[in-house]
Amino acid sequence: MRRVRYEASGGPEVLFLEETPAPAPDPAPGELLVRTEAIGVTLPAVRKVREGVGPLAGEVAGPVVAVGEGVTGFEPGDRVTGLCFSHAYAELALLRQEFASPVPEGASAADAVALVRSGAVARGALEAGRVEKGDTVLVTAAASAIGSLALQLARIRGASRVVAAVSGAGKGEFVRGLGADEVVLYGDESWGEPVDVVLDGVGGDVLGPAVRALAPGGRLVAFGSGGGSVDAYELLVRSASVTGFQMAALARREPETYARWIGELWERYDTGALRPRIFAEFPLTEAGRAHGVIEARGNRGKVVLLP
Repeated sequence: MRRVRYEASGGPEVLFLEETPAPAPDPAPGELLVRTEAIGVTLPAVRKVREGVGPLAGEVAGPVVAVGEGVTGFEPGDRVTGLCFSHAYAELALLRQEFASPVPEGASAADAVALVRSGAVARGALEAGRVEKGDTVLVTAAASAIGSLALQLARIRGASRVVAAVSGAGKGEFVRGLGADEVVLYGDESWGEPVDVVLDGVGGDVLGPAVRALAPGGRLVAFGSGGGSVDAYELLVRSASVTGFQMAALARREPETYARWIGELWERYDTGALRPRIFAEFPLTEAGRAHGVIEARGNRGKVVLLP
C-alpha cells in the first residue's frame, strides 16, 4: 500500500510517499482496519513533522476492512470515521474502537473527517466553558476546522455575541459567514468588549490577550496543542479561570458522552444547522503541500488528503 512518511524534523519538504506492506489482515484486539477514503490534516500532525516526533496521526474515514477481537458494533463494510494515532496518512489505517464512529449514509468521507473530531473538540470546549444562552464567546483560530465549527455551535447554543479572533483580515468574511458578530486580529491592541468565555485553540503568545479579553468571572478554555503560560495576576484581577480540555481523554474516560456528542453533530449536519467547511483537498502525493497550507495558517476550514 501507499503511505506517507518523513525522515527527519523539518518542513513539508521532508514528507515522502512510499510503498509499504499493508497492515496484518487480522487487527489487534479492539482495532479496526479501515480503507481510507479521506484523511484529515491536523496542526498537531504538522508540528510532529516539524519536531520529528511520532507517526503522522490524523482523522480517517472509509469502509472497515477487518475488525480485531473484542470489537463490537462494527463489521467489515461499515463506513466509519475517527482519530488514528498511528499511521493515518496511508491507504489502510488502524483505528481504535473507542475513537470510531459510524458515518451516516449520504455523508461524504471528507465531511466526516471535517465534522467528527473537530466538532467534538468544539462541542467539548463549549461544555468545558459552561457556555449558556446569552453568554458572549470569543473563539481563537476561528477560521480553523475546529474554530469554524465552534463559531456555529456557539450560535446554536444561544450565545448573544460571538467574536472571531484570526491571524489575518482576509479571513474576516469567512468567519462572519459562520456566525461571528465581530472579528479581531491577534495583533490588535484591544479585542473589544470583554467576553464571558474564550475558547483558545492557539496558545503561546495568544494566551495573554485571550485572558485580557475576559470579563469579570470569565472562563478561558485551552484546547489546542500550542502550549504557553497564563499570567496568574491577570486571572486574579478578573476573578477568571482557565480550564484545559482534551478530546482523546474524554473519549477514553466517557465513551457514552463521546458517542452522544457525535450523534448530536450528525443530527445538526442532517438538518443543515451545522456545516463543516472543506478548504482544500490534496492527493497523498501532495501531503507536503497540505502541510504547507496549515503551517502558513492559510486555511479557512479543513484540509483533507484523498488517497
